[in-house]
Amino acid sequence: MPSLRADDITMAYDDRVIGENLTVGVPDGEFTVILGPNACGKSTLLRSLSRLLKPTAGTVYLDGKDIHRMRGKDLATRLGLLPQSTVTPAGIPVLDLVRRGRYPHQSALSRWSHEDEASVRRALEQTGMTELTGRPVDELSGGQRQRAWVAMALAQESPILLLDEPTTFLDVSHQIALLDLFAELNRSAGRTIVAVLHDINHAARYAGHLVVMSAGRVVAQGSPAEVLTSDLLAEVFDVEATIIEDPVNGGPHIITRHQGSRPAPTAPILRKVAP
Repeated sequence: MPSLRADDITMAYDDRVIGENLTVGVPDGEFTVILGPNACGKSTLLRSLSRLLKPTAGTVYLDGKDIHRMRGKDLATRLGLLPQSTVTPAGIPVLDLVRRGRYPHQSALSRWSHEDEASVRRALEQTGMTELTGRPVDELSGGQRQRAWVAMALAQESPILLLDEPTTFLDVSHQIALLDLFAELNRSAGRTIVAVLHDINHAARYAGHLVVMSAGRVVAQGSPAEVLTSDLLAEVFDVEATIIEDPVNGGPHIITRHQGSRPAPTAPILRKVAP
């Protein structure tokens, strides 16, 4: 049994049901990506796995225990979360925000330790935020703010890390840098990573396990090579797809166009521009 799993859960906001009868297992020590079109329930599933949202039916288990019956600190030492929407305390410097990631490891009798300091320093270095430690978070660019929050999640050093669209606001270079970092944490430290992503090829390249959702249902689970077929991409994303071998890792690489769109011209169309 995976350490983190959802058994036959129904997810809802008040009377609005997002998904019913979902069963999902998160493989231990794997990089899992939840993939699907907008408004299909990806972030809601992640919120349910992290205890931010209590299912109206079914149960989410962590280490065999109902996640809603666990003490908050016990949960936080096992599971970290980077939500999609974050609220930054006014005027808080980057360093103070990242230090909050160590909260689950503190107690009334413990003091800030060398281990705490090393975890914070490592998280800042990993996210490229060392030079910005004194800057207020709310004065940073969107991408810098995102990396500050990622650093806080990394400083928590929980063995399971849930990430809701972690590459939001980031340019391509920083997207790749963060995904490489998560992949390295997965490989070298054995941390279980679960991320909601929109980019199909990023998911195909980095994930060892995919959970594909559509209209509140889990329609496929498995490795990228097993899951990412032309038929599934047409059904879930409404695109025609050619699947080739990724030259970087040998996995699937997806070339898409919208179903019904015209084929690309075989030669560029040249137009005269008035002087």
